[in-house]
Amino acid sequence: MKQKILLYVMVALLLTGSMGGLVGCGQRQAAADPTKGEITVYTALEDELVTEYLAAFNQKFPDIKVNIVRESTGVITARLLAEKANPQADVVWGLAASSLMVLDNQGLLEPYAPVGVERILAKFKSDREVPTWVGITAWETAIVVNTVEAQKLGLPEIRSYQDLLKPEFEGHIVMPNPASSGTGFLTVAGILQLKGKDTEKGWEYLDSLHENISHYVHSGSKPARMAAAGETVVGISFGYAGIRQKRLGAPVEIIFPEEGSGWDMEANALMKKGEIKPAAKTFLDWAISDEAMNLYKANYPIISTGKGGTYEGFTFNPVDQLIENDLAWVAENRESILEKWTQRYGTKSAPRE
Repeated sequence: MKQKILLYVMVALLLTGSMGGLVGCGQRQAAADPTKGEITVYTALEDELVTEYLAAFNQKFPDIKVNIVRESTGVITARLLAEKANPQADVVWGLAASSLMVLDNQGLLEPYAPVGVERILAKFKSDREVPTWVGITAWETAIVVNTVEAQKLGLPEIRSYQDLLKPEFEGHIVMPNPASSGTGFLTVAGILQLKGKDTEKGWEYLDSLHENISHYVHSGSKPARMAAAGETVVGISFGYAGIRQKRLGAPVEIIFPEEGSGWDMEANALMKKGEIKPAAKTFLDWAISDEAMNLYKANYPIISTGKGGTYEGFTFNPVDQLIENDLAWVAENRESILEKWTQRYGTKSAPRE
C-alpha cells in the first residue's frame, strides 16, 4: 500500500512538473511573439521622415511599441559608443554606414540578415556572410543658396567647392560641424578624398573655407533651413534638405558641386546585447521591405535596391554625382579627422541647442 501511495505521489509530481513546463513554454512563446513587444530605436533620420515612416510601421505592427531616440549622426554615434558596456538601443535605423562600421569594428553589432536582404546591392551592406549592417539610402553634399539674398549682395555664382573660397562669400556660409553632423562629416571626408587623402591639400582647402564660414551648426539640414529663411546666403547641406525647402516655396537654388559630392549611406543594424528582442528583427525586416523602400524613394533618389525614384530637383542621374568613396578609410580615420578638424576650426562652432 505504501508503495502504491509513493507511486501516486511521484506521478502527481511528474504531471505537475510537466504542466508547469508547458505553462512556462507557453509564456516563453508568448514573449517571443515577433509582432508584439517594445523596442528602442536610435535614428539620425530627419524628424519629419521618422514620423512618416514610423506611421507606416505602426499601421502594420500596432502591437510593437517603438521608442524613438532621434539625434544627429555624431551624437547618436557617440552615445552608442558611450553605452558600449550597457547598450540601450535594440535597433539603429538610418545611421551613417561609416559610423556603423566604427561600431562594427568595436564588436557592438549583432549579425542579422533581414528578410529580403538579397535584394540589397552588395555595396550597400557589410561584406560579412551574415551582414552586420544593411543600407537603405544614400545622401550627398549639396550647396543651398538663397538667390534673393545673393542677388542683393551681388555675390558670384557658385558651381564648385572652389567657388566657395571667393572672398565675396566671407561670413555668408554656414556648414554643419562634422563632429555632430553626418552631413558635415561626409562633406569633410569627401573633400579630403577629392584633394588626395594622403596629402595636406584637403586640409589646406578647409583652412581657406574656414575663413569664409560664419559658423558651424550641429545639424546637416539646418544650413538648408537657414538659407531658406535668409539667415545665411549659403548653406552647405545635403540634397534632400535643400530640395525640400525649395518645394516649400523658399527662394533657393540647390548646387551639386561640379567636382562631385561626398556621400554616405543611411543604414540599419541590430545591436549586440544580452536580450535580442524578436520585435527588433521584425522592425529591421520591415525597414528594407518593399513598403519601406517605396517610402524612402519618395524622398531620396538613391536607394539600396538600386531602384530609386526620380525626384524633383535632381536634373541628372544622382549616382553620377557621387565621388569615389572609400568608406573603410573613412571609418578607420574618423576619430583622427574629427580631432584634427575640431582643433583647427572648432572656435567657430555654434553652441549646442
